[in-house]
Amino acid sequence: MAAHLETREIKALPVLPYADVRKTLKSGDLLFTSGDYLVSKAIQKVTGSPWSHVGIVFRLDSVDRVLLLESVEDMGVRFAPLSKYLLDYEDRKPYKGRAVLARCSDVNDKVAAGLAAFGIDELTQPYDKDEIAKILARITLGIGKKEKDREYICSELVYECFAHAGKEFAYNPKGFISPEDVWVDQKVELVGRVL
Repeated sequence: MAAHLETREIKALPVLPYADVRKTLKSGDLLFTSGDYLVSKAIQKVTGSPWSHVGIVFRLDSVDRVLLLESVEDMGVRFAPLSKYLLDYEDRKPYKGRAVLARCSDVNDKVAAGLAAFGIDELTQPYDKDEIAKILARITLGIGKKEKDREYICSELVYECFAHAGKEFAYNPKGFISPEDVWVDQKVELVGRVL
C-alpha cells in the first residue's frame, strides 16, 4: 500500500464477492480488518489507524480450504477458516466492520512455507493482553520497549512469521508494530475488499 487510508476510504472501496476473490488468493496474502467492536476501536485510536487486525492467509487446495493464521484476544494464535469472517464470526453473523485482502509482492512458495512453519509452531501461544497498554505507554509517555516473548498481538504474529521467513516489516519508530505498519509497507498491495 505504502499509503495510509482513512476509514471513509476503506468504506468507499467496492465489496467484491468472496467467491471471486477466493479463487485468486495465495498463501502469504494478508487480511486486514477495520472493526466496529470496542476493542477494535481502542486499537484504532491508540495506533491512529483504521486497521484493528491483521492475519495471514493460507490456501490448502488439497482440502479446498482457505485459512487465516491470526492471534485473537480470547484464543491466542489459531487457524480459522477465512470465510468465518464473512459468514459466522459471532453468533452466525459476519464480522462487524470492513475486511480487505492484500498481497505482499515478494512472497513465493519458499517464503509461504516459512510463514506456515513458524505460524504452526506458535499455534496456541497466548494473545499478549498487556501489549496494547504497553503500546499506549510508549506512544503517550515515551517509555518502555517491546520485550521478546511468545505472546502475540495480531501484528506481532504477522511480523514474526515474516521475519522468520526472511521478510521483515518495519517496526513503528515508537517501538511496536501495528496492522497499519504492515499495511503501509511498499511490498503490500490491495487485492480487494470482501466485507
